[in-house]
Amino acid sequence: MSNIAPALADATGASTQVIEGALKKALPELKPDTIVPAPLKGLYEVTVGPKVFYVSEDGRYIVQGSLIDLETRSDLTEQRLGAARVNALNKVGLDNMIVFKPKTSKHVVYVFTDIDCGYCRKLHSEMAQYQAEGIEIRYLFFPRSGKNTDSWTKAVSVWCAKDRNVALTKAKKGEAVESKQCENPVEQHMNLGLAMGANGTPMMVTGKGEVIPGYIGAAQLAKLLDKEDHASN
Repeated sequence: MSNIAPALADATGASTQVIEGALKKALPELKPDTIVPAPLKGLYEVTVGPKVFYVSEDGRYIVQGSLIDLETRSDLTEQRLGAARVNALNKVGLDNMIVFKPKTSKHVVYVFTDIDCGYCRKLHSEMAQYQAEGIEIRYLFFPRSGKNTDSWTKAVSVWCAKDRNVALTKAKKGEAVESKQCENPVEQHMNLGLAMGANGTPMMVTGKGEVIPGYIGAAQLAKLLDKEDHASN
């Protein structure tokens, strides 16, 4: 019995190396964050940023889609995607986000936002309500019009402002913000949003990694977050 664990570890390590080699050969631009055994025998789970997919242990086949446990009726892939999204957001770091923090934070929500998006502006205009519910909003930029557009330029100017929170609030009201250039995370935010499947704004990601597309009012969002917390405990 004492030899079983080392043998399993050796087998897992060998398969991981095979998969790493196969991915490097076929997809050299891909940089996996983790390669671990999947719940289904013969498959390995690969995470790349906020994405999750599966590879056969011989490194020949890639499987994309959801892995469902029929016994528990749970989506195992979505659970892992949630963790991958949170990990990717943590890598961005709070210093590269614009944070609106209530006196007491009960929940954290990451919001991919476009300064010129109507529902993004509605959400921001209700910031006091979100804060009253104890919801901390962590903004990342997602200018839908793309790079080198007016929305992108506004995002950069807000980031480069002396007080980013004040500048963002002004911009969300449609007020002019002094045009500035500096080192900024707008492209990093945009790429992460695209990797998470964002195709509109606002797009929320909860502290547990669940994606909530579109606008949701503070009271309804608080109920969803309370339910999410209860389910995970």
